[in-house]
Amino acid sequence: MEHAPPAAPAVRETLERLLASETFGRSERARRLLRYLVEREQAGEADRLKGVSIAMDVFGKDGDFDASTDAVVRVQAGRLRELLEQYFANEGVAEPVRIAIPRGGYVPSYELNAIRLPGAAKPAAGGHAASPLAEHLENPAPADAAPADAALLMTNPATPVLASSLTRQLQFFWAAMVLVIAMLGVLVVRQGNAFLHHGDDAAAAVETAGVTDSIASQTFDSLPLIYIATRADGAEAGRVASALRAGLAGFDTIDFIGRDADATRDRSADPISFVFDIVPGPATGDITVELQSVATGRVLLSRNLTSAESAPGVVESNIASLLTSTVPASGAIYSYIDQSDIRTSQIGCLVLDDRYYLDQSAKTHEAAYRCLEKLVSQGTKSSLVYAELASLHLEAVTNSYAYPADATLEKAMSLAHRAVQMGPMSPHAHRAFGYLNSRLGNTDEAIRLMRKAYELNPYDLGMAAAYGYGLIFAGKYDEGTPILGRAVDAFSGHPTWWDYGLFVGALMQGDLKKAATASESLRTTASKSHYLAARLIGARISGRDKLAGELANELTAEFPKFAADPRATFVDRKYPADLIDRLVQSLRAAGIGNPS
Repeated sequence: MEHAPPAAPAVRETLERLLASETFGRSERARRLLRYLVEREQAGEADRLKGVSIAMDVFGKDGDFDASTDAVVRVQAGRLRELLEQYFANEGVAEPVRIAIPRGGYVPSYELNAIRLPGAAKPAAGGHAASPLAEHLENPAPADAAPADAALLMTNPATPVLASSLTRQLQFFWAAMVLVIAMLGVLVVRQGNAFLHHGDDAAAAVETAGVTDSIASQTFDSLPLIYIATRADGAEAGRVASALRAGLAGFDTIDFIGRDADATRDRSADPISFVFDIVPGPATGDITVELQSVATGRVLLSRNLTSAESAPGVVESNIASLLTSTVPASGAIYSYIDQSDIRTSQIGCLVLDDRYYLDQSAKTHEAAYRCLEKLVSQGTKSSLVYAELASLHLEAVTNSYAYPADATLEKAMSLAHRAVQMGPMSPHAHRAFGYLNSRLGNTDEAIRLMRKAYELNPYDLGMAAAYGYGLIFAGKYDEGTPILGRAVDAFSGHPTWWDYGLFVGALMQGDLKKAATASESLRTTASKSHYLAARLIGARISGRDKLAGELANELTAEFPKFAADPRATFVDRKYPADLIDRLVQSLRAAGIGNPS
């Protein structure tokens, strides 16, 4: 007699616990691949789980993918099988359902977990070993556990009751498991509404309940879920879809599923899910990309690409501009979630983090730092959180912020190293590590790490900007300035540090007009000594003597130490020697700094 397959809810619950486990905590690729395989199989699309479709949907490969020369799918599937075996042999030994990826294919299989204790389990009449769940159904728990028992019956209605006899120890074990499941059910109900409220409130609810398992992780660690749907034909649509897949697969700020959202699901249950629709444009050869909320159908962005804009060699830059304006914490998706008040804790923290870089004040810094710090204390498995916390910690050291009181470069480096360990393929982690090395004067290592961040996701203009910025402050002005300049031109909503880097690069290249223009963009940010200095130099370049005088007075009044000896600050920030000389010379001409 064959066992009926586990019901879909049981499979889904096991999947989510597995994805949030320690075993899978350091393998983003394995998590992404497993979620994709299970969700597609559960949606009735097992026949589509082939190497080519997996390579395109999960790993961002294009239509030219050749499995004979590119083994990425086979290698990652092998790694996934190893992690599954490790999980079910350790953390998941008591899981009611086992998930496996049989060798020779990519379609998941599921079975009820027949755990055997030495000398305890005996073969049933039909020749099958009795599963713990079957034993529990045959030997119910006491009356006060009846509701949980009923829930188990509903989850697996077709599970046969096998005739077996387990020891009293095993009976007590499963009775305890039933009680745990019942308690978790209560906690899920209590936390359901917290998911739809402010991220910090959701995190507080988790902390109050004392839950540290996968259910809590789903609540505070969740990121926007992004789907893609191609509803247009032709070479242009294929190139746009390929570029979108490649780009979305590289962003740390989202969870990307390379297929359409399941039409059979309750869309109102997906408040932070979104879909990129690729549809025919208004003219022949045009392709329109629309970003919609799955829950409400609201269009957040609609961008039409002409045939020239989707041509080979051009489409990538256009998709990079589109994604940079939508997917990062500064983009349309996070803005929509924030305004709709449906953010999770991690989303809420990343919004605060982005606000700091737009308005670099002690107040916005502390708000973002405390939020991310709380996620770390609650056991977040997100390398993105550690990366951004490392950068904020360095900001606290550089700008002498009051919080955290014990900020040190060593602590910042520790956080950045942890981010890279947790996310070896994370662009944000490598960028943060590069930023730290730049601050420590490790120029070559800083450039290597920032280049790595850019290579991991060339579709994120933020990574391109960081790489260009790193090159500029390593004295490689001719290499870094064009990269940063293109990022600034492509994304109008960029943070102010991009403008400061562009000012420095243009100044050192002798493009004074561009330097002056870049310095003008610094006037909207919080007061910083080096930003004021850049604005002062830019005003003098433009011949705006009155403004230059006002800025010199402001700089002297707000930053007397810097005004007396700007060289010391630039040396402390590890600026290149020729850049220091140029800035000091320009400031002296404006009456700032000791001429001796």
